[in-house]
Amino acid sequence: MQIKTFFIGLILLLTFSLTSCRSTAPGSNNPTTAAEAEAQLAQRRKEQEKATKKAKKEGEKRYWKMQSKEAKKRVKQTNKRQQRNTKNRNR
Repeated sequence: MQIKTFFIGLILLLTFSLTSCRSTAPGSNNPTTAAEAEAQLAQRRKEQEKATKKAKKEGEKRYWKMQSKEAKKRVKQTNKRQQRNTKNRNR
């Protein structure tokens, strides 16, 4: 009875000790210094910004592809007129 209890306790102790060290195992992606953590956060932020920018570009491309030729022409002329007006106001 005592040997069985001892082995169960030993197995439980080993199980908990092995699972608690998993975050510090070699090959883990956890940074050890603050500088490494900042670098990883900056890299993730940069990747997320790039993905957001790409999604926005694709959305704009899809939007303009759905517009008619007349609508595209009207928007282009309006933008041109607005630029001309702002340029003339600044003189």
